[in-house]
Amino acid sequence: MTDSAPFATAAPEDAAQHVARLEGELRKLRKINATLIDRVERSTDLSHSAFSMFERAITLEQLVRDRTRALEQAMGELATVNAKLAQAHATAEAAETRLRDAIESINEGFALFDAEDRLVLFNEAYMGFWPEVAALLPENPTFHEIISLLAQQRRPAGALSAPDRWVSDRLARHAVASGGHVQALSDGRWIQINELRTSEGGIVGIYTDITEAKAEDARARARDLAEQNLALQALLDNLVEGVCMFDAGRRLTAWNGALQRLLGLAGDASAAIGNHEDLVRFCAQTLAMDGADALAWRTEAEGTVRNRLATVGDRIWEVRTTATALGGMVVGFLDVTEPTTARQILQNTAETLERRVAERTTELTALNRRLASEVAERRAIEAQLLEAKTAAEMANRSKTSFLAAASHDLLQPLNAARLFIAALTERRLALPTRALVNQASTSLNSVEDLLETLFEISRLDAGAITPNLTDVNLAGLLGTLQTEFAPTAHAAGLTFTVEAEPVWVRSDARLLRRILQNLVSNAIRYTGSGHVRVTTDSPTQGQVRISVADTGPGIPKDQQERIFEEFRRLDNSHRIPGKGLGLAIVRRATAMLQHPLELTSDAGAGACFAITVPLGESQADTAPTTAKPVRDRAIQGRRILVIDNETQIQLGMETLLTGWGCQVLVAGSGPAAIDRLGAETPDVIIADFHLDHAETGDQAVHDVRASLGRSVPAIIISADRSEELKERLAGQKLPLLGKPVKPAQLRALLQTMMH
Repeated sequence: MTDSAPFATAAPEDAAQHVARLEGELRKLRKINATLIDRVERSTDLSHSAFSMFERAITLEQLVRDRTRALEQAMGELATVNAKLAQAHATAEAAETRLRDAIESINEGFALFDAEDRLVLFNEAYMGFWPEVAALLPENPTFHEIISLLAQQRRPAGALSAPDRWVSDRLARHAVASGGHVQALSDGRWIQINELRTSEGGIVGIYTDITEAKAEDARARARDLAEQNLALQALLDNLVEGVCMFDAGRRLTAWNGALQRLLGLAGDASAAIGNHEDLVRFCAQTLAMDGADALAWRTEAEGTVRNRLATVGDRIWEVRTTATALGGMVVGFLDVTEPTTARQILQNTAETLERRVAERTTELTALNRRLASEVAERRAIEAQLLEAKTAAEMANRSKTSFLAAASHDLLQPLNAARLFIAALTERRLALPTRALVNQASTSLNSVEDLLETLFEISRLDAGAITPNLTDVNLAGLLGTLQTEFAPTAHAAGLTFTVEAEPVWVRSDARLLRRILQNLVSNAIRYTGSGHVRVTTDSPTQGQVRISVADTGPGIPKDQQERIFEEFRRLDNSHRIPGKGLGLAIVRRATAMLQHPLELTSDAGAGACFAITVPLGESQADTAPTTAKPVRDRAIQGRRILVIDNETQIQLGMETLLTGWGCQVLVAGSGPAAIDRLGAETPDVIIADFHLDHAETGDQAVHDVRASLGRSVPAIIISADRSEELKERLAGQKLPLLGKPVKPAQLRALLQTMMH
């Protein structure tokens, strides 16, 4: 590495000044010493006394001794400073050596300019770019001197044509020194120059040879351009339209095969139409093109297109000219004889059709009048059909709404009859009379079952029942059914078995139980001998299949769809007790729960009903708590308040409760009950939910409790079995009994509450 000035530091410079000062003082001391010695020597020639000379010699000797000690001290300090100076020089030289080695190890050129913009440090790679600068190195050249020399030698490519302008531009870039730029040399090389300012105001420059990268980039661009040219030529050759292109000098630069075929050119097209004038002349003279002015040179803005039609013999050509961005022009020729002829034929055909349409319009107008009359008649018929459908739907909804709304009024007299018969059964009666009472109770049970089934169907049809999907223990549910129907099957002489998989299913527990109850009840009722089996298949694909099979008379194929209709029973089963509503409920409930229902049967081969239920998640079973038996005397002597707006219900309830040994007070409303009680406090309140004047049973209970100042146990009775009512009363912790009230249920509830 070569530089134009030696490295130096601030510490060595201070030591040199100190040494120079000490050397000056030493010279002074030597001069004084010489003077003193000379005076002593000359003093021997004087005529003074020996003693005076002795005294003067002693004085001079002391002065010389003092001066000698000072000189020796100065020489010691000078030696120390010289040692430090030598160490500093060694350190500086080592640092300079490392810096030189580091800079020389860089492949890129390196140059350092000081704050005065003079070259102070560089490496051999830098000189490899600018060998001409070697002549200026002894003079520590400035950056301006270096680039001026390079411009004179025409080293940069930009200096070949305008050296002064290149120098000014390069000085401007150098003054900014905020990044890199690329410089082309006249020998074909490319240099990337990165310049940054130092903290002392100088500039560091890194020079990288990117000639190979530039060459590779140029080769890549050339390849891309060649590929684009090939693609463009392929595109041109595949066009149906003949195309040729002229540059700004109106010279032919490109054409395709379609152009040669249209113009009848063989071989190289540039021989016949080498420029725009040759093309115009060829089309006008050789082709005798009518409308050759369509080829006039374009001077409009880039991309503007002009279309013209020209006649060549018996052919029609469309000539399209387009101006290019570089001042050239593209000319396209397209033979449009067939489309133009077809267009003319179509135009003639259209005119003919217009005449025909005008003729047919008159005919169609009359036909439209007739069609409009027919449409009006059809619309009237459709309106009548729609009215009939609406009336049928309203009738169906009215029937459903009536059954759902009339449950209270229908069950009120049945409830009263149930209470009276229950009161009779509590008394001692003659055997014939007791038989009549039992027969009446059985009839009431049948009526109750029928009404309950009708109300359930009406609620299903009206959408009043909303499935409450939970995880149900299927084995537990089927075990309950086995306990419930085993006595009935045994009494009918049938074998009743339940084989259940220990799985949980996702369903509405109440509706699923109702479905299975109806299927098992039907199987036992219609099977004369043999067995009834309830089985579950192994779960597959997240589902389990529950089957109820019997050995009964079976169901013919043509009757299997009809048995799911209301009040529909087979001809050979009318003597068997039943109402023909169980399977109707099954179909509606399974459809609501989206549990597929299947029937497999044939005449004389028994029947198998099956439903498929999705699997649920296993839950921790809670063992039911068995209530302790309560003695009957728990309700004897108890004071019971009955609130009901029906006189028959009041009388029946009073008769029943009095027979159980209770003291009964009856009232038709909450205020009447408060007046009737006076200062007495009942043990239990039994209230009907629907009272007169829109009063409800829970409201009446609340008023009575408020008047008494205490919470008296209460029971609500209602024919309304909706979930809304159940949730409402459950929130008030009021138990609900459905109408008609079963005396056994009422008595058990009273005993539990009194206990």
